[in-house]
Amino acid sequence: MATKEHRKQAKGLIENLESRVHSGPPIATNELSSARDFLLQRDFSPASDYFSRLAQIRDRLHSRPEPASVQGKRNYGGMAGGFWMQLQSAYDHIIVSTCYEGEFNVRRGRAKVSHRFNKEGRIDFVEMKFLRSLDPLLNGALRKLLTVKGFQTCRKDWGASEAYVLDVLPREMTFLYPEIFRFAKDEVLAWTVNVGHRLMGDLLTELQHSTVNGFSEKPSDENGQFPLHLVRKDEVAMPILQKAAQLQSSVEVQDSKTALIRYVHIHPRVSGN
Repeated sequence: MATKEHRKQAKGLIENLESRVHSGPPIATNELSSARDFLLQRDFSPASDYFSRLAQIRDRLHSRPEPASVQGKRNYGGMAGGFWMQLQSAYDHIIVSTCYEGEFNVRRGRAKVSHRFNKEGRIDFVEMKFLRSLDPLLNGALRKLLTVKGFQTCRKDWGASEAYVLDVLPREMTFLYPEIFRFAKDEVLAWTVNVGHRLMGDLLTELQHSTVNGFSEKPSDENGQFPLHLVRKDEVAMPILQKAAQLQSSVEVQDSKTALIRYVHIHPRVSGN
């Protein structure tokens, strides 16, 4: 019979594999076999929840049309749509970040806003990092402005989903648009999400017209950041970018910390080289 320590080890093992299904690094086939052998050797019952969860992991991996790990993680940077943009491609999602700076009550600041999109182009979360906060004590802090509930496990082509939202939106939001707090919270949140979708549209247009800066085929610095124009060769990022560029959302605030996000308009697909 499995001991308490065995159950603790099994819990950690299965949870780690479940996390990697969604966020990487990729799972090798022999890891699933090793996990199953671990359970059998420690006398876990075949009816144990751990066996069923292991089977679900296997089924999810087998149901993918192609491995999400073909390319692994890649990092790009460059100018597009008038902004310096960083795009990180990671297995089954992308994270796109841009920086904004401005002034509020005579104080200057700078913030990085990141949008994470899933493989169907839907938003997972919008995050702000205070590079130079209006409150010096918050320098370097992160705030999730909006996070889709269960985004790692929910179906990826959702049309509506509940989301957690920040109770009080930071003053640094004025860096994106000085008059932003003249609008209702649901409008502010929808606009914030759609900024990411519009950036994807701008980037896609500039990639199609070869106006994204950078010509090197090698990483541009010691951190391995590739020029942004090479995104067009990224087999993970490009399909996500194309889907995200076609979507627009609305947000309905439910209370101070939750909201309902819907994709209300889908632009028609435009074919082109």
